[in-house]
Amino acid sequence: MHPNTLSTGCPRDGSPRTARPRRPLRVAAASPRRLLRTGQSGRCRRCGNRIDFYPRADQRPIALHPAELATAHVPAACRWHLSCGIAHPHSDGSAWCRIPHTMLCPDGTPTAPAGPHLEAVRRQLAVRTRRLIDTGAFAPATACEPPVGAMGRSARPVVQLLLGRYLAETAIEDLRCVAQTRQRRRCPHPVLAPHASQGVWTLLPTSPQHGQLALPTGLMAVYDLSRLPYDEQLRWRIQRCPDHAATQGAADLALAGWQVFDPLLHAAHIHTRLPHPTPGRRGKA
Repeated sequence: MHPNTLSTGCPRDGSPRTARPRRPLRVAAASPRRLLRTGQSGRCRRCGNRIDFYPRADQRPIALHPAELATAHVPAACRWHLSCGIAHPHSDGSAWCRIPHTMLCPDGTPTAPAGPHLEAVRRQLAVRTRRLIDTGAFAPATACEPPVGAMGRSARPVVQLLLGRYLAETAIEDLRCVAQTRQRRRCPHPVLAPHASQGVWTLLPTSPQHGQLALPTGLMAVYDLSRLPYDEQLRWRIQRCPDHAATQGAADLALAGWQVFDPLLHAAHIHTRLPHPTPGRRGKA
């Protein structure tokens, strides 16, 4: 009598075992954040359609259309492909590629000539945007965001920390923690905690990068955090509230909205006057 050996793909009762596909995701070892190197889904602020954020080789995020398109229908300058969770600005030789959302956004102007297939996708997104607006599920950013200088604050201020300057995605008071809560939602707490050390608005020279021409503007308004301790500056850089900055196990649910400040590319966000301090939110060194 020979023993009845079961297949390794089935449990002891003989029922089939469903093998879950392995997800090749990992946490970057050299990154101070615990953000998995995969696309972070979001919604375009201008049209409301879904977009996927991926980091590029220079760690800057890019918004890509969530679906792949035929390479023959996409201009060569707009072809992107993904490798190990990193977006690269060229084709990988396959018949499919990714395309930046700016090429298809109904509320924007394409940066390159689009063919009939891309125009068809653009019209589909426009119909979806109109449906979201009609149902009240989406409001365009141009209608809900305050203009620059409203309420005495900069819409996208320049911040100095960790020996560098960065352009924030929104006002200092509106910077939101990117950590994930226990309910698997994004933390609602702001980065600018009232009980923590805060920066100070100051006028600093507009220094271009090496090899660039100097701008005529001499001084610019900068929210200076360089006087804070290193741990506080790192907390601002990873965009976390004080509670989640002290928690090592909490993962990030979104990318930090910082961009390396370039005085030539971001000249529209350079202000020569200090913003008026909001009552109860005066900067402290």
